[in-house]
Amino acid sequence: HMKKWIFAVVGILAILLILGVAKDLIIKSAVESGARIVTGLKLKIGTFRVGMLGTLVDIRNLRILNPAGFKDKTMLDMPEIYVDYDLPAIFKRKIYLTEVRIDMKEFVVVKNEKGELNLDSLKVVQARKSGSSPKAQAHGKVPEIRIDKLRLKIGKVIYKDYSRPGAPRITEYNVNINEEYQNITDPYTLVSLIVVRALTNTSIASLTNFDLNGL
Repeated sequence: HMKKWIFAVVGILAILLILGVAKDLIIKSAVESGARIVTGLKLKIGTFRVGMLGTLVDIRNLRILNPAGFKDKTMLDMPEIYVDYDLPAIFKRKIYLTEVRIDMKEFVVVKNEKGELNLDSLKVVQARKSGSSPKAQAHGKVPEIRIDKLRLKIGKVIYKDYSRPGAPRITEYNVNINEEYQNITDPYTLVSLIVVRALTNTSIASLTNFDLNGL
């Protein structure tokens, strides 16, 4: 009887482990594919942890990468992101997040040798310039998303200009943003919000002729 009991416990633990790993993979895949569809850019995740019993996701060292043609690899450097999600919604292919906390270390705006701006590669910016909606330009189904509460922290914004001969001109802005927003129902609104809040208290928009009002 003791052996049967031990085998039963081990079996249950194995099933829970498999389900936990499956849940992690599903949620991580949703984050990666969703971010790629919404931003149009690749991302890298350092570590990704999902609570076994709770609904807290801990993402460390997430970086949104610049497209080809830029010397700097990273556009957004986010050391910590915490997400509290609704599990039933995930299995319905919807993303309902009761709380999101984004801690962004650096937002790097780059103008390359050709005078191209890395911000122009974002889906929301491309859509604004073409006069269409971001969803119409997305290659893949745009996830339904709802965020009840967003806590956004942005430490530093860096502007690098490679368009002139010689060493790049680098300007740093310590924006130190720590703000809270509620009821976000569109992933493109989230991207626009991050861009606008990061650049508002800098001179980057005027230096690059970037239209913040359009976002």
